[in-house]
Amino acid sequence: METLRAAKAIENDIISLRREIHMHPELGLETPHTSALVAKVLRDLGIEVREHVGGHGVVGLLRGEGPGHGLGDGLTIALRADMDALPITEETGKEYCSKIPGLMHACGHDAHTAILLGTAKVLSDMRKEFAGNVKFIFQPGEEGAGGARPMIKDGCLENPRPDMILGAHVGSLWSVGSGQIGVRRGPLMAATDRFTVTVRGKGGHGAAPHMSVDPVVIAAQIVVMLQTIVSREIDPLTPAVVTIGMIKAGTANNIIPETCEIRGTVRYLDRSFAKVIPQRIKEIAEGTAGAMRGQAVLEYFYGYPPVVNDPAATDFLANSAASVVGADNIRQVQPTMGGEDMSYYLEQVPGTFFGIGTATPGEGTDFPHHHPKFDVDEEVLHVGVAVFSQACLDFLKGR
Repeated sequence: METLRAAKAIENDIISLRREIHMHPELGLETPHTSALVAKVLRDLGIEVREHVGGHGVVGLLRGEGPGHGLGDGLTIALRADMDALPITEETGKEYCSKIPGLMHACGHDAHTAILLGTAKVLSDMRKEFAGNVKFIFQPGEEGAGGARPMIKDGCLENPRPDMILGAHVGSLWSVGSGQIGVRRGPLMAATDRFTVTVRGKGGHGAAPHMSVDPVVIAAQIVVMLQTIVSREIDPLTPAVVTIGMIKAGTANNIIPETCEIRGTVRYLDRSFAKVIPQRIKEIAEGTAGAMRGQAVLEYFYGYPPVVNDPAATDFLANSAASVVGADNIRQVQPTMGGEDMSYYLEQVPGTFFGIGTATPGEGTDFPHHHPKFDVDEEVLHVGVAVFSQACLDFLKGR
């Protein structure tokens, strides 16, 4: 397979890029070092570059020069990688570990960026073999900041508009073995909403609870009742989660406080739950508090929507990937209740988000994402390059 040979030939370059990015992690939407590196590599490959897209985003455009090029814009396929790191102190002990105290690439975004830059190299060398365009989208701020939104608002999906978009995640997210590809039609990752319920009662002395309205007791009842949303109101075959992660109240053991704050997260794969679950949280919180002589106010914050893969795009990617890694290494995976802002692109353009296995048990690369010892199997990064490259060639050649 030509793409696999080409990717293998630049394996050392891919690993070097990954390590350079890994040693200089940047947080959230502020990725100037990584963005500058990406832009330089793309320009050196003769790819059109647009910087500062929605902040520190970078978009590269590779125009094919194969038979039929110049006859209109042709088809366009987009590839997306995220670039930001996490506020975690690295504990891998590797020679290429983070040089920035308190920050590390603990989710594989350094590998995503290096894989996409490797793909740009392979495809730029093959540009005379295809017509149409490949758009490379390098995005900051995936880890909670929603960097996809300002990039889309700033036109990363325009001029030309992609006909398909692909993205991938390395690691062990879907229990995909090293060098294997994980795919799934339809919902793959969950929405990432969060909420705060503020319960108000009447403060007083702990020895005289009858003189007070205890917001802690009210909050306890609300927490229990919220669990019935999933257990008693949602089809058990339809995944959803309501988790309380924080309860905050009081200043002393013998004082009944005036207020109690409940904070939680809501996850779902079915977009219709975006209305149903918040409404039920509100009704349960207000109703329970009212029945106990208190008050409750809900603040609900919508996070990333669910990642929903287009079935046709997923089948297409699986077929292209199988020609690189073999059909036996294509895994049909189950959804996860984690979230990803790749969802915003998939709401705009048909596409798919897939897994690239980079975890090998016993080799120090099977730690979970966001762990201070997280690392990836660098020997399979070129496989990701080959899969992306093959998919682009197949799409633009109409295979």
